[in-house]
Amino acid sequence: MKFKVVPILVFSFFALAMYMLARYLPFGQFEFTGRTILMYFLSGLAVVITFWSLILFKINNTTVDPLNPNKTTHLVTNGIYGFSRNPMYLAMLLLLLALGLFLGNAFNTLLAAAFVMVMNKTQIVPEEAVLGEKFGQEYKLYLKAVRRWF
Repeated sequence: MKFKVVPILVFSFFALAMYMLARYLPFGQFEFTGRTILMYFLSGLAVVITFWSLILFKINNTTVDPLNPNKTTHLVTNGIYGFSRNPMYLAMLLLLLALGLFLGNAFNTLLAAAFVMVMNKTQIVPEEAVLGEKFGQEYKLYLKAVRRWF
């Protein structure tokens, strides 16, 4: 199965929408103590999760191509994949939340939630179907043991 939605483009669309919302919505701005620290923490965590995920895929000699999950050669379930089935998408979500903090508009959390819904529908559920076919019972056990996002 070849996917048509490129996750990084979905992420970019939502990042742009967050910027536009913060720029043109005349209400919803917020400020709180520690906002900048939380923004940097979420960004740093996203970077760590991304590199950890990529390293595990490289170690296991499998593809990171989200458009062709049928090319996966190995089911990665250790490391960060023991906590989240989709850590790369989780990292994107964390970056969107950090961007929302940077922009300072509370309504951006709604766009971050919409990102989760879109990714679930267009990428994750179809990906899970392909991996379920490919890895069978091993993947079913993994689905039961590890949550989709966190």
